[in-house]
Amino acid sequence: MPYSLISVFLGLLGLLSAYAVYLKVKSSSEGEGRVKEIGDEIHLGAMVFMSAEYKRLAIFCLVCILALYFSLGWQTAASFLLGALCSGIAGFIGMYSATKANVRTAVAAKEKGAAEALNIAFFGGSIMGLTVAAMGLFGIGILFYYFAENAETIHAIEGFAMGASSVALFSRVGGGIFTKSADVGADLVGKVEAGIPEDDPRNPAVIADNVGDNVGDVAGMGSDIFESYCGSMIACIALAASMTSVTIANLGG
Repeated sequence: MPYSLISVFLGLLGLLSAYAVYLKVKSSSEGEGRVKEIGDEIHLGAMVFMSAEYKRLAIFCLVCILALYFSLGWQTAASFLLGALCSGIAGFIGMYSATKANVRTAVAAKEKGAAEALNIAFFGGSIMGLTVAAMGLFGIGILFYYFAENAETIHAIEGFAMGASSVALFSRVGGGIFTKSADVGADLVGKVEAGIPEDDPRNPAVIADNVGDNVGDVAGMGSDIFESYCGSMIACIALAASMTSVTIANLGG
C-alpha cells in the first residue's frame, strides 16, 4: 500500500469506529411516552432544518465550483466539491447522533443516575469527533494520493479547505441565527405573553430552540472544527510543497 493511502485507510477505520459508538449509544433506552415524543420532534426538526439548509448551500457551492473550474482548473473544483461533501457529512452525522443521544441521556439520568448519563453524553459527542477526524483524513488522503506526485497540481488540494469553509460558514451562522430567533421567541411569547415557564415543552418555540441548539452548536460547530482541522493540514502541505519547489530550484541553479 502506498504511504499516501494510509490516511485513507485510517479515515475509513475512524468512520467504522464512529458507527460502533453510535450503535452503543442507540442501544440505550430512549424512554417512552411524552419524553420520546419530544425527542422525536427535536430530531425531526433538526433533520428538516439541515435538509433545507443544505439545499440552499448546494446552490452556492455549485456557483463556486463553476467559478473555480474556469479560473483555477478542474482539480481545484473537484477538491472544493470533496471538501464541501466531507464537511457536510461530518456535520450531518454528528447532528444526527447528537439528537439521538440527547433523549437517551435524559432518560439515563432519571433511571440510572448521573454516571450513566455522562457515559451516554460522552459517547454521543465522541461520534462527532471521530467523524471529523476520519472525514478529514479520508478526503485529504484521496486528494494527496492523486495530486501530490505532480508539483503543478498539488496546489489544488487548497480547494478542499475552501469547500469545508463554505459549509462551516453556512452551518455556523445559519444555525446560530435559527436558535437565537427561537430563543427570543420562546421568552417573549411563552414567558411574557402566555405566562409559560422557561423551557416548558408546551411552548413550541422551546422545541425550535432545542432544534437550533443542535443544528448550530453541533452540526455548525462540527463543520467549523472540520474546516480548522483540515485547513491546518493543508497549510502544512502547502508549506512543504513550496519549500520543496524552492529547494529544487536552488539545486537546479
